[in-house]
Amino acid sequence: MAKSGQDAIALLKADHRAVEALFEEFDATSSKPKQKKLATQICTELVIHTMIEEELFYPALKGKIDDDTLDEAYVEHDGAKLMIGQIINGEPGEDFFEAKVTVLSEEIDHHVEEEERPKEGMFAQARDTDVDLVALGAAMAERKAALKKEFDANGLPTPKARTLSAVEIELGEPVA
Repeated sequence: MAKSGQDAIALLKADHRAVEALFEEFDATSSKPKQKKLATQICTELVIHTMIEEELFYPALKGKIDDDTLDEAYVEHDGAKLMIGQIINGEPGEDFFEAKVTVLSEEIDHHVEEEERPKEGMFAQARDTDVDLVALGAAMAERKAALKKEFDANGLPTPKARTLSAVEIELGEPVA
């Protein structure tokens, strides 16, 4: 939950650091039960984070920052959601499980770098708007707490892509 008066950007940056730490912890263990627990935590944190950004933060910035920056952020989220779905439905020890977590980590690193880039990143652009980032941070913290409570009670929902079109993809033979 956000600290009193914490703005939206501080809340999102705290989320970024927490997920980075979880990825580091995942990389440092070979214990399958610990990998499963950490992968679930990573996916849960990222689903909540993407939801509060897409429901509250990004809409507040629409028309106030570069449109391409917002469009790319939504598409990057959907790419991460595809990998989250794979990880949620996988198990440590299965082929490519660890690779999927690594690729998700790399996707998130790229996304975070674009949001946090000094001067031209999304957060820098947001600071130059008239958006009340403290009030937005409070709303995001409230929504985040509600989502955590909901997910604790009901489990993690299937991530929802917002920018992708349905396409057919043929699954070939698994890589040996």
